[in-house]
Amino acid sequence: MTTVSGGETATGEAEREARDFVGLLASAGYAEAETRMDDTMKAALPAEKLAEVWLGIESQVGPFREVQGTRMEQSGDYTVVYVTTAFGTQTLDTKVVLDATGKVAGLFFVPTAAVGAGTSTSYESPPYVAADAFTEQEVTVGTGTWALPGTLSLPKGTALFPAIVLAHGSGPQDRDESIGPNKPFRDLAGGLASRGVAVLRYEKRTKVYAQQMAGSADRITTKEETVDDAVAAVRLLSRRPDIDPRRIFVLGHSLGGTLAPRIGAAAPDVAGLILLAGAARPLEDVILEQTTYLLALLSGLSAAERTSQIDEMRAQVAKVKDPALSVDTPAGGLPLGIPAAYWLDLRGYDPPAAAAGLAMPVLVLQGGRDYQVTTGDYDLWKAALGGRADADFKLYPDLNHLFMTGSGKSAPAEYEIASHVAAQVVADIATWIDAH
Repeated sequence: MTTVSGGETATGEAEREARDFVGLLASAGYAEAETRMDDTMKAALPAEKLAEVWLGIESQVGPFREVQGTRMEQSGDYTVVYVTTAFGTQTLDTKVVLDATGKVAGLFFVPTAAVGAGTSTSYESPPYVAADAFTEQEVTVGTGTWALPGTLSLPKGTALFPAIVLAHGSGPQDRDESIGPNKPFRDLAGGLASRGVAVLRYEKRTKVYAQQMAGSADRITTKEETVDDAVAAVRLLSRRPDIDPRRIFVLGHSLGGTLAPRIGAAAPDVAGLILLAGAARPLEDVILEQTTYLLALLSGLSAAERTSQIDEMRAQVAKVKDPALSVDTPAGGLPLGIPAAYWLDLRGYDPPAAAAGLAMPVLVLQGGRDYQVTTGDYDLWKAALGGRADADFKLYPDLNHLFMTGSGKSAPAEYEIASHVAAQVVADIATWIDAH
């Protein structure tokens, strides 16, 4: 391993590329930054996720001030450049990993003094998980081209168990729905299996088959991203001799909650839907609200800069709503660079109305500190379903989007603090399933 410090050297090109990449993040050039990444990184951190990460860092340590220097290491075929980046209250090393072609293959933020020291990201089960109450089996969801690896958490015993399929939020999620050190789906699986409910979680298609899906990104809709695989997971459970086929539920978180009515419509024998922070409004409106909220957290951003970025997002949202939108509309001018086919698929989709049209029980859960999906969405679910005897609602004032406890104004950096899904959420879900 070689280390280089300072300015222009024979390795200056890699250092310049890393500096430029950080500069794009600092100037909100997330779409351009995405073009600098390799295919795996594009799938894992598209422009919208880059924005969340960078804005989250700034909300935690203050606005970007300057790049103070670089250090470089060579590790096999990869070049690792540490860009020492000064923020409002702290200096961090932005670790930019470049592949042999100069594409960004990794992005990390570490305290400057911690370079090379490493950090622990080991998972510890929450107290409500009784490891001796269940076993875990590796399973495969679906068959053929899009088969997905998964884990079934199965209570011990000989009874026919009720079961839950976990449907992910947006992005290329793993089976635990890992976000920073947090694993909300793993928490739910262990907690519910400890209470006698089998739980199936699996890798999302956009994670396992990122490169294959990138090749047809202009044709992908929520059907390919989420719905088809959730239905395949339901079918897998229904064929197992240890699962009660009459008591298979779907739990959707975030985007998974928004799409839960579509999953229920495609699998009408599902026993019920559980929605955790499911948006009830058009996705483009939710994105605009999130953008406005995140920009308001940045104290170092001028009013003019904030207004400019919000206006740009408003213009992109207007294109989604424009009747002239077609599959040929360039993705670059649409929110988060998502292709038109995706937006057209969601046009006219009213999640609460869709849920109201299904003959199955619904449980809606919402965190009061959630800025990504808000209590406004929760109120829309209640308005559509509140008159039904088989619809139940739970609002947790202190919980965020991950259903983890916190205080004050929620921000993306909060997701980097190790925590667990609140015990009351697990208990409420288990109690609701027992009642159905």
